[in-house]
Amino acid sequence: MPPTSRPYDTHPSYQPVDGQVVAGWPAAVAELPAGPLTLSVDGPAALDWDALADSLAAAVRSAGREVRLLDVRRHYAPAAAERIAARPVPADDPFFTPLSEARVADLFDAVPGAGQLPDDGVVVLFGPGAGLCEPDELWYADLPKRYAEAAVAHGRLPVGVNLGGSGEPGGLVRLFYTDWPVLDRHRDAYATRIDRWIDTQDPSAPASLDGAALRSTVEHLVRGPVRTRPYFNSTPWGGRWAASELGFTPDGGNTALGYELIAPEAGVLVGDTSGPQVEIPFQLLCVLHPEAMLGEDVHRAFGTSFPIRFDYLDTMGGGNLSLHCHPREQYMREVFGWPYTQHETYYITAGEPGAQVLLGLTEHADPDVMRRQVEDAVTRGTPLPVEDHVQSHPATVGQLFMIPAGTPHASGAGNLVLEVSATPYLYSLRFYDWLRKDAAGASRPLPYAHGFANLDTSRRGEDVTKDLIQQPRTLRAGEGWREEIIGALPEMFYAVHRMVMAPDADMADDTAGRFHILNVSAGRGVVLETRDAGSHFLAFAETITVPAATGPYRIRPVGNDEVHIVKALVVEG
Repeated sequence: MPPTSRPYDTHPSYQPVDGQVVAGWPAAVAELPAGPLTLSVDGPAALDWDALADSLAAAVRSAGREVRLLDVRRHYAPAAAERIAARPVPADDPFFTPLSEARVADLFDAVPGAGQLPDDGVVVLFGPGAGLCEPDELWYADLPKRYAEAAVAHGRLPVGVNLGGSGEPGGLVRLFYTDWPVLDRHRDAYATRIDRWIDTQDPSAPASLDGAALRSTVEHLVRGPVRTRPYFNSTPWGGRWAASELGFTPDGGNTALGYELIAPEAGVLVGDTSGPQVEIPFQLLCVLHPEAMLGEDVHRAFGTSFPIRFDYLDTMGGGNLSLHCHPREQYMREVFGWPYTQHETYYITAGEPGAQVLLGLTEHADPDVMRRQVEDAVTRGTPLPVEDHVQSHPATVGQLFMIPAGTPHASGAGNLVLEVSATPYLYSLRFYDWLRKDAAGASRPLPYAHGFANLDTSRRGEDVTKDLIQQPRTLRAGEGWREEIIGALPEMFYAVHRMVMAPDADMADDTAGRFHILNVSAGRGVVLETRDAGSHFLAFAETITVPAATGPYRIRPVGNDEVHIVKALVVEG
């Protein structure tokens, strides 16, 4: 049975099915078949592959078997990094590129072979692309994406570790738009063939799970509610609410960006809470069981892309976010390569007195004047008179602000915002960042040309309040509870609802073939009771995905206070 009350869980985890998580290379090597064989260890470029290979080889030798190592990176074609690199549009854009459509196979002119196998020995082929070598056994060694992102941000990612070994320092543009999409497609293509999943967060004792158990576990997870492992990043504008209230202690000292559920980077922890655990990509649930996870209609519309994200923007004790917008549909497809765009919403979970949200153009905003003033801010350090161009609204706790693509917006200081948004998250087209400097004294890059190319000038003045700051409409109600629509627009493919429940209420819901995402925005928490996957406790501020295959479920509040639950679901597709 789940607990009926507890604080926010920073490390939610699930038991493996038909197997157990083991720690260390010797335990993994002990599961290798007897006889001569080829073992490929594939994975992302950001791993310390040389150290991994040395540790694995030592474990094979300790097991009394011969071993020979082959680093597939030494067999990449000349200029392999350039072959797979995404090209910016326009060609001199320093900020963004479309997502690369290359394949890991494009790194090679010819995939290397293992050569003569030693008697009862193992040839270990390792590095990104090793799975292409048609091995007898295929292991996938993973490191969650947040490690590579943090290493780049802090200058710790060594030269040459970007995919293809470019010889250049690791950079975020390369990481986001080339390495990750290329490697994700490669990993997903092998998901049904992986013989062992290896989590290298502790390189001295990597945790691993047999491939069959990995797939059995995923099949179980898509039948009931599942939480991903949350984490927070720091930025110059970040606040400290999540540090004081939820127990996070990020390296940067503030809890600006909270990754509750951002599918391309999210992971699910599998293993005993007191033992070794593997973190498997949330995306694997969508790849291996798309209809069970997403629902038939959503899968048809979005493929295996999980299309909604939940994250926190914490400015309590921090500063304003940059003033920015997001790409409109056609621009997103043609310039950045995403099939759907970055619509967003802000739900105010908590706030300080007087906090504001900037949203929408003023009635008499002049985009030409705004652009000249933005350029003055960039070139001369002249403050932008933001209030001349963009409206400011009280950030009332419980209010949802709709932010369709092209709408200028920013959270002001003093807010805890729950972003309920479309999954694309890398395309903030910034106009202005309050003349802030980073720790090195440099100004933040401002891709304002992209911003003005996407600025929606048709919705302004009173239309912003009428369309984008909606009042709740009751969808259905019962004894002690109601479900409200708090945000829906014709141009946005998802809607945001809120369930309001008295302490003794009991509410029924049903995925009806489409996944739900739930977040407890007020109150102690709730218990979710499902037909086939047991009960799940969800504490205040936690987010959980209810896969489409879950079907009917019930919600019961915990504690003596009214409970609010923010719910998102796809309404088109």
